[in-house]
Amino acid sequence: MLKVGDKLPEFEGTNQDGETINSSKLIGKKLIIFFYPQANTPTCTVEACNLSDNYSQLKKAGFQLLGISGDSVKKQKNFHSKFAFPYDLIADENRDVIEKFGVWQEKKTFGKTYMGIVRTTFIFDEKGICTRVIDKVTSKTAAEQILEG
Repeated sequence: MLKVGDKLPEFEGTNQDGETINSSKLIGKKLIIFFYPQANTPTCTVEACNLSDNYSQLKKAGFQLLGISGDSVKKQKNFHSKFAFPYDLIADENRDVIEKFGVWQEKKTFGKTYMGIVRTTFIFDEKGICTRVIDKVTSKTAAEQILEG
């Protein structure tokens, strides 16, 4: 998994509107990238909505925000439209970005082991250097976790 001091990986992803987002264009402002397992699921919705509800505070603190999951563009579009998120969601169906950040890992739920996205938030400075990794994300207070750091 990407760690503090690592550089923002180079990547291209497709957002909910089918537009290409290039990581090189994200340098210059502080950046929050949050990975979530699946659009429109209860815990992911709570996290994404908490970030949306606190978006003005995050923006005031100088952050730009980007959410990424392995969902299709169509699923991301539905999720984005349903909750009117003020930030982009990237559809990473082939897991290129997910793998570069190292969040595709073995998970355990109800005694079952499987591979999936580990809910993780990465914070980068203006130069694209990772300054913080939140690997124990609390969905209900995701924005607070970011702002308290």
